[in-house]
Amino acid sequence: MTVTYDDPDFFKHYQQMPRSQGGLAAAGEWPDFQALLPDLTNKRVLDLGCGYGWHCRYAADHGAKSVLGVDASAKMLAVAQQQTHSPKINYQQHDIETFTAPPAAYDIVISSLVLHYLADFPAVVRHIHQWLAPRGIFQFTIEHPIFTAEGHQDWIKDAQGQPEYFPVDHYFTEGPRQADFAGSVVTKYHHTLTTLVDGLLTNGFQLQRLIEPQPAPELRHLPEMQTSLRVPMMLIIKAQKI
Repeated sequence: MTVTYDDPDFFKHYQQMPRSQGGLAAAGEWPDFQALLPDLTNKRVLDLGCGYGWHCRYAADHGAKSVLGVDASAKMLAVAQQQTHSPKINYQQHDIETFTAPPAAYDIVISSLVLHYLADFPAVVRHIHQWLAPRGIFQFTIEHPIFTAEGHQDWIKDAQGQPEYFPVDHYFTEGPRQADFAGSVVTKYHHTLTTLVDGLLTNGFQLQRLIEPQPAPELRHLPEMQTSLRVPMMLIIKAQKI
């Protein structure tokens, strides 16, 4: 996984994004994600791709016994450390694809908008299955296959520069895509819905919920949320180890 987030120019643009500044309250999918979270009381939580640590701090504030946030970006973790004061939370710089943990070390694994940066989704699922205790929960958001399929992740615009339609192409051709994001070209990986769901079902998980979230009602008036009311940008999936 390329640590694009440590590139100074990229990180400068990323810091200016509304959700970077507003945290969970500015994330349109957060109410749906929050509603699916299991009881965090006395749970051991792992956050893969923790970024600024928003979810780590939420877990600690809601009773988690311990929280480990893992991220490949030193710049992201520096911000997370600066904003974190709970002794329950630790951060570790590591690539998710090569991160290791003891068997049954965690009760809950969460991940927010990072798994589309990984080439082999089923391989990550197999690792998470090992790290989870029996009946443990894996809950994550990932960019929607419709959103990742064509690659550039940019709308086709009309003569006035307004979004006309979102292109979907090469859906069944999985693999890397060069996407325009935060002022840079970033490598992401497209996986079909079959790969995502079957990757869970064939690697020891039972699907509990799948949601294509729309922006929270209180955010739907914002200009940056309008296109998310027309095309799904992400999926929320909750699965349980069996």
